[in-house]
Amino acid sequence: MATTSPESVREEVREWVAANWSPDLTVGEWWTLLAESGYAAPTFPEDSFGRGYSRALANIVTEELAKVKAVGPPAGLGYLLAAPTIATHSTSEQKQHWLRRILDGSDAWCQLFSEPGAGSDLAGLQCKAERDGDEWIITGQKVWTSTAQLCNMGMLIARTDPDAPKHTGITYFGIDMDQPGIEIRPLKEMTGRAMFNEVFLDGARVPDANIIGGLNNGWAVANTTLAAERAGLGSGGSGAAGSAFPGPISNQLGVRVGDTVGQERTGGTGGGGGGMAERLIKLATENGKITEPVIRQGIAKLWSLQQIGKYSTLRMRGGGASAGAPNLAKLMMSDMLRLNREVATAVLGPEMTILGKESMSGGMQQEMVLFSPGPSIYGGTDQVQRNIIGERALGLPKEPDPNKGAPFKDIPKNT
Repeated sequence: MATTSPESVREEVREWVAANWSPDLTVGEWWTLLAESGYAAPTFPEDSFGRGYSRALANIVTEELAKVKAVGPPAGLGYLLAAPTIATHSTSEQKQHWLRRILDGSDAWCQLFSEPGAGSDLAGLQCKAERDGDEWIITGQKVWTSTAQLCNMGMLIARTDPDAPKHTGITYFGIDMDQPGIEIRPLKEMTGRAMFNEVFLDGARVPDANIIGGLNNGWAVANTTLAAERAGLGSGGSGAAGSAFPGPISNQLGVRVGDTVGQERTGGTGGGGGGMAERLIKLATENGKITEPVIRQGIAKLWSLQQIGKYSTLRMRGGGASAGAPNLAKLMMSDMLRLNREVATAVLGPEMTILGKESMSGGMQQEMVLFSPGPSIYGGTDQVQRNIIGERALGLPKEPDPNKGAPFKDIPKNT
């Protein structure tokens, strides 16, 4: 790579897209080309299927793909969470194997973190991993596992040393989800969808070679995943076209990639902040409510929050944000979805009670209203985000913990 000025990168991406993008390719063929080019994850080092670009240069790649409505890299938590975690903490062999399969869509990953008794207090998890030769036997339960029913790989944190303090006896694994010891039960939401799942692990096995970041160092690795999650949830998405889901279970790799462009998803695990104000402007214009002052003020506030979120995301990508920026982004997403709920209800009025395609919104606004409480809970509640900002960004004292430093097995558990 001779030069990496913004102008040269933009020209190079334009030329590559013109030579390679075709809506008639399959999803799998396009993602393979994107991964091989380094444009799927341009900030990753060149030896990790990236191009070593700064965040600013990576934004140029995203912009050029969006201009021609070329589909971006694979959706889902593999790209959003697993890939940056693997790129930061994994061995060279793990990177070569897992990153390539994430970026070309071969694997779909889910996040096996939360448990019924360890949600906001994630370090209190009780899922255990016991060594058996070159493998670990996993026993426990996870919950709120997004898209687990569509994933063949999982990011698992489990307790490997109950004699250690609760934050230091945890290990992070990459686990195969397609095995007899794992049962996935979808949890149906009031939207009618089942994005979340509970996962039962009873004698599931994972090779010792699948430890990410070292034995009993899982809490540090998990924090990389959580930072990526909060930044991703608050970003409102990448702006890339397309809605195909990776991995062998979704069965979308053979779909014509052009057929995935323009499809809107009302649920999902990403941000979704982009476009909310624009959709409400369209609806309010169509039914004549765009002239009502309260509705205009609500839409203006929502649009302003979208722009602030956009600029904050660019600052994070450029490396100029504060330590609390991902948490602030997550809080902002919760605020935007609540505001969208209020304004959309005012715009649609009684029609908000009509679900499905018959509604003038096609049912999208109704589903967003039902979905709106979720983001203030998943990915760390709003209260947890505020605690983190107070402690890590503002330097406020932590809440006293009488069990700090005690072996996890001696700490009273939730019953």
